Amino acid sequence: MRSARDAAAAQELRGGAGSAARCARSSLRARAARACPALVLGFAAASTLAVAAPACAQQREARAPREWAPNDPTRPRPPVVDPGRPLERDPAGRPPSDAIVLFGRGDLSRWTSNGEDAKWKVGDGWFEVVPGTGNLATRDSFGDVQLHLEWAAPSPPQGTGQDRGNSGVFFMGRYEVQILDSYMNETYADGQAAALYGQHPPLVNASRPPGEWQTYDIIFRRPRFDADGKLLSPAIVTVFHNGVLVHDHAEMLGPTAHATRRPYEPHADRLPLVLQDHGQPVRFRNIWVRDLERGEPRT
Repeated sequence: MRSARDAAAAQELRGGAGSAARCARSSLRARAARACPALVLGFAAASTLAVAAPACAQQREARAPREWAPNDPTRPRPPVVDPGRPLERDPAGRPPSDAIVLFGRGDLSRWTSNGEDAKWKVGDGWFEVVPGTGNLATRDSFGDVQLHLEWAAPSPPQGTGQDRGNSGVFFMGRYEVQILDSYMNETYADGQAAALYGQHPPLVNASRPPGEWQTYDIIFRRPRFDADGKLLSPAIVTVFHNGVLVHDHAEMLGPTAHATRRPYEPHADRLPLVLQDHGQPVRFRNIWVRDLERGEPRT
């Protein structure tokens, strides 16, 4: 039989445990909101956390770059989402008035291939990789930019993994956002469509089927170096894939590389954008860029 003192102690322990549990739940809600605001905002917190917490945990695990080797095939894949469809009346959209149109419905005059005229195939409002002809680079150079780009993987699909609809857009010729047919196509997480290749997987897989046009809207902030070449701040990238946020102010760990990590090296403040020839006939259209480091519109 318990004494009055024992009963009081037990009651105190139960009260303390309740407070600890409430504290833990409150902390969990705060951590979930910080780690995954896109999943928490717009819903009632109590109903959202039960659904969002597992997804957030999966995203945190998949996006911890220093805990995973580059291109690790065992890294968790991002969850799949349906990105919706563009408006039928204007599926390609229109560039802003201050944008530099890199490809509309015309030619590849703003692009070069190894210093010569671009050798990729031009069709009716699109152009396509000609495998083996090399990468394309813009004739203009850029630093901080907003980029809009539309692409389509070949249909019917051919190959698997990294050999299916592979290309990429390289900012400053160094920092890649991956292009890949990732619709029902398994590959390593940091190598799928919209990945910051070899570094950060996208938050979700927002891919459309091969043959359908897909969009990237990307804000790229270049790295900063001091006069001695020391890194002051890394490159920062925000990416929307088919209108879905897949990178939110993500830090690049250095230039893109395969199965390794390269350190930052000082380079010019403005360098060309590059589209990759990875041996597959990926198509592109409606590419424009806004120069975020120049106040005056350019044509």
